[in-house]
Amino acid sequence: MVRKVYLDHSATTPVHPRVAAVVNRYMLADFGNASSIHDFGRAAERALKWSRERVAELVGASEPGEIVFTSGGTEANNLAIKGAAAAHRVRGDHIITSAVEHHAVLHTCEALEKDGFRVTRVGVDEFGRVDPDEVRDAINDDTILVTIMLANNEMGTLQPVAEIAKAARERDVLVHTDAVQAVPQMPVDVGELGVDMLSLSGHKMYGPKGVGALYVRKGTRIRPQEHGGHHERGRRAGTENIPGIAGLGEAAALTMEDLPQREKHLSRLQKRLIDGLVQLDGVHLNGHRTERLPNNVSVSISAIEGESILLSLNAKGIAASSGSACTSGALEPSHVLLAMGMSHEMAHGSVRMTLGRDNSQEDVDYVLETVPPIIDRLREMSPFDVQ
Repeated sequence: MVRKVYLDHSATTPVHPRVAAVVNRYMLADFGNASSIHDFGRAAERALKWSRERVAELVGASEPGEIVFTSGGTEANNLAIKGAAAAHRVRGDHIITSAVEHHAVLHTCEALEKDGFRVTRVGVDEFGRVDPDEVRDAINDDTILVTIMLANNEMGTLQPVAEIAKAARERDVLVHTDAVQAVPQMPVDVGELGVDMLSLSGHKMYGPKGVGALYVRKGTRIRPQEHGGHHERGRRAGTENIPGIAGLGEAAALTMEDLPQREKHLSRLQKRLIDGLVQLDGVHLNGHRTERLPNNVSVSISAIEGESILLSLNAKGIAASSGSACTSGALEPSHVLLAMGMSHEMAHGSVRMTLGRDNSQEDVDYVLETVPPIIDRLREMSPFDVQ
């Protein structure tokens, strides 16, 4: 029987049994509408309130009302960026982001450009890190928003968001950060970061798909992108997804309980996996060696196509990905790796392995035993030379 090793936790995580039990409860038993005043509705409203408190606590929000529930990280990013742009257009029309953002941010900024906004995309160094001074220099009198992710979804590199936010505050510019990948893997505090808005997602943190949240600092103006009822204090219309929100709340509570131990566990496995892979000829680590998420291992393997590696790994029971899961079907190399100055050939050979709470040292050792013969076999068929 082939051993099964799941190393694609940045794409999605398995729902934790505790979370699944909560979701089941609010689908089958306490199924009421949180806006209703009868007992069924009040039970749902209590779940909504409890979950908002847990998510607020997870990210260090000063009060639960700063949390807006959404359908996921993508909607949270759209609401933050489009909502802030619309609310502050009278002041200016300039937005700053980076060249390595998730497509939920990049494509949102592209849509705003079609509506007349101007967008500056700052570059990154060879490790994928933004220079805060470049952001500071890009800010002008028309700048209304800076949106820079906290941790990159493809290579795990951490961005100096606190320094960037400090530079933006000096010019009274709003700051949003996509923290979808960061929140499940490391302590995140919006006060320490100094951001005005922060996005997160349930299914990246052992919660259900189809639910996420946007932190909006009290006093920050955003214009709602959906219209209907006065849900979420008028910031996001529509009957609340109570089963999903309750599941997100439970996932947030679970994260707060085991994050210190999980972080240590993942860091040990990550080091073992990185050390083993980079010893192989033509295998290069992508991103910063230390300023990265504790679960992310992104490498580029020369003279081999990433898709061939993934298919070979899958045949051995190992689930990994090539960059972002959202673009895994694309033929173009990763925009993130290209922005770091990597050649098209090396970028095509990228593989992302992202560890989770249930992975073991035996899983890592199995991967390290499996990868070398795969590389050797594929290189025998490759027309390219090892770099």
